Amino acid sequence: MQDYIKKYLAHIEHNRNFSSQTVRAYRNDLNQYLSFLVAEKCHDPGDVTRLFLRGFLAFLKKQDYSKTTIARKVVSVRSLYKYLCREGILKCNPLENIRAPKLDKKLPGFMSVTEAETLLNLPGLNSVPGVRDRAIMETLYSTGMRVSEVVGIDIEDIDYFNEVVKVRGKGKKERLQPVGNHALDAIRSYLSKRGSDNKALFLNKRGGRLTGRSVARMLEKYVKMAGLSLNISPHTFRHSFATHLLDRGADLRSVQELLGHANLSTTQIYTHITTERLKQVYDKAHPRA
Repeated sequence: MQDYIKKYLAHIEHNRNFSSQTVRAYRNDLNQYLSFLVAEKCHDPGDVTRLFLRGFLAFLKKQDYSKTTIARKVVSVRSLYKYLCREGILKCNPLENIRAPKLDKKLPGFMSVTEAETLLNLPGLNSVPGVRDRAIMETLYSTGMRVSEVVGIDIEDIDYFNEVVKVRGKGKKERLQPVGNHALDAIRSYLSKRGSDNKALFLNKRGGRLTGRSVARMLEKYVKMAGLSLNISPHTFRHSFATHLLDRGADLRSVQELLGHANLSTTQIYTHITTERLKQVYDKAHPRA
């Protein structure tokens, strides 16, 4: 079974262009599944039955994983079996009729425009880290990019004349993302002060490319400084970007393109946010509400 997992991971990395982060998550999930099968003395994929798989689900529930984590692990295992069926190694997928836990639909958290502006204005401009931090937050809010996309930007990816930045998104897909003047000015200011020839745009103290985790820690610091109660992560900027666009009349298809979503259904969750806000306005303002 271990050899099949190795082949599958190589397939999604090289043929499906999955990101290194996604491949790592799949590897961890499948190695955990493999350990479960070994403990159950099941070594051949053809010997796996629905009973084994239900046992694996029960095992995951006992570990106190969240529904989201269990669902992701089921997706990893199901994808492996789909691959084995396509390759002719298995005739049928034993996971075909086994469902992952039903997830509760959660609306993503977002900032108000005032909260966003408060955070953007917090970093001091008398130090390189402060100038960098403001440039990062301006870029997150201006573009709605994922934090992995922001830290992956190279200096040469920015087109100041056309006001776009080349983004390497999920599945290694590239797109051109509009970027506003506030973000471009902040980036120019940072580059004029950072003093490094590294091709990466945002650098850490040691002069290497900044990581998404470092950006998250940086945001935590400013959220505490601002005294905001909202749990703000880099992804909160992405949610705020989409919500603020829709609030001001942007159409859903355009927001889908700007977020780099493959499916419109992924973007539609933001319409629930704006609808809820409209309901609140209606309830407060309409005499017959």
